Amino acid sequence: MDAETVDLLVIGGGMAGLSAAARVAAEGGSVVLVEKAERTGGSARFAGFVWTTPTVEEMHRVNPDGDPQLATALVDGFADGVAWIRSLGVECRPPVPVLGFGRGHQVDTNHYLDTCERLIRDRGQEVLTSTRTHSLVSENGVVKGTDCLLPDGSRRRIEAAWTLLATGGFQGDPGLRAEHVHPRAADIGLRANPHSRGDGLKLGRSAGAAFGKKDAGFYGHLMPAGVSLADPARFVDLALYYSEHALLFDTTGERFVDETVGDHLTTMALLERPGARGLLVADAHVHREWISASYVEGIPGVDKFQLCHRAGARSAVADSLEDFASMPEEWGYPGATIRDRIEEFNATVDTDGATTPGRLLDRRPLDEPPYYVVEAASAITFTFGGLLIDAGAHVLSADSDRPAPVPGLLAAGADAGGLYRRAYAGGLAPALVFGLAAARTALTETPTTVGH
Repeated sequence: MDAETVDLLVIGGGMAGLSAAARVAAEGGSVVLVEKAERTGGSARFAGFVWTTPTVEEMHRVNPDGDPQLATALVDGFADGVAWIRSLGVECRPPVPVLGFGRGHQVDTNHYLDTCERLIRDRGQEVLTSTRTHSLVSENGVVKGTDCLLPDGSRRRIEAAWTLLATGGFQGDPGLRAEHVHPRAADIGLRANPHSRGDGLKLGRSAGAAFGKKDAGFYGHLMPAGVSLADPARFVDLALYYSEHALLFDTTGERFVDETVGDHLTTMALLERPGARGLLVADAHVHREWISASYVEGIPGVDKFQLCHRAGARSAVADSLEDFASMPEEWGYPGATIRDRIEEFNATVDTDGATTPGRLLDRRPLDEPPYYVVEAASAITFTFGGLLIDAGAHVLSADSDRPAPVPGLLAAGADAGGLYRRAYAGGLAPALVFGLAAARTALTETPTTVGH
């Protein structure tokens, strides 16, 4: 096997990996990026907003159980990340509100990813696609690179001062989802690229890395149940963002979560209900103002109910609440109970009473017929649990009472854990910020001096 030494070896060519590799190349460093898919970009190619909370205080409010140091690093590093994107000549539109508590920018993500890859190659550095990472190379506890399997079946050793794990998480592996997310997670839909199957997690743990946080959860959305997600165009088109203005019932006919927290959180709650499926009920007002309207400023609105119906989702329009009592038996929901619960909800919010579960934000009654019903299911985009890191993207060891870096090993993007725990404030932004942090570490530190 041929050997070579570079400043940074990047395993995974998504948002985090390409950002890190391009930054190192731009600063004159040497880098090799290894991607097992035929094309770089990963799930970032399906996203279009770089956003997070505008302040550290807001981050702690919406993400109280996340690592405070990582949260602070994300917020503090966001502006530099946006500046880096713009420095490459990629359009990054003016800031807009996101999810009611965030702020961010619409970005031509594909242009950014392709520009990063082109920069790496133009600086004489390597991007290896269709190349699998076989194992990490370690010497005296220091990670020094990897052995790779090239497309022709031959092996190649790449030695590096730093190795960055940025393979995108483990959401593509049903077994790992069942083990680390929830037993029912093995069967939920995947609204992401199919290649992120825990390679980074397995490699990191083989080097003694810590994994966490416990019960961290995942980022995903409510999607129409039973509809194939094989076409990536459906990831956004069919996402039931409007659920925060609707009511969600499980198979017993009961509400079980405050829908107004957003479907990125209610999807985790639904996973824990029988069958991980439920009925999402909206009225004509919600259809007019939310189902058919623009969800984020700058994105044209589409009628998501009609899209779901045409895609073959279990869906219906009820002319009145009484129609719920005649819900088809094969649906498996007690329609009369759901009717009663909607009537109770309407009476409660009309008198400004307390609902169970609570209703923090939109307390408008669902009292304008007709009613729009879609069966919803949980779908996963990326996992929150990953290799624990610090603000410099150093992977932390599981073998120490006090967290200490695994020398030579970095992680970013969904391979990194600790930032969120059952909360979410952006996906592209952490990949960008901690990818750039990994580049900074690779350019300014040597593994043997970390922590000394």
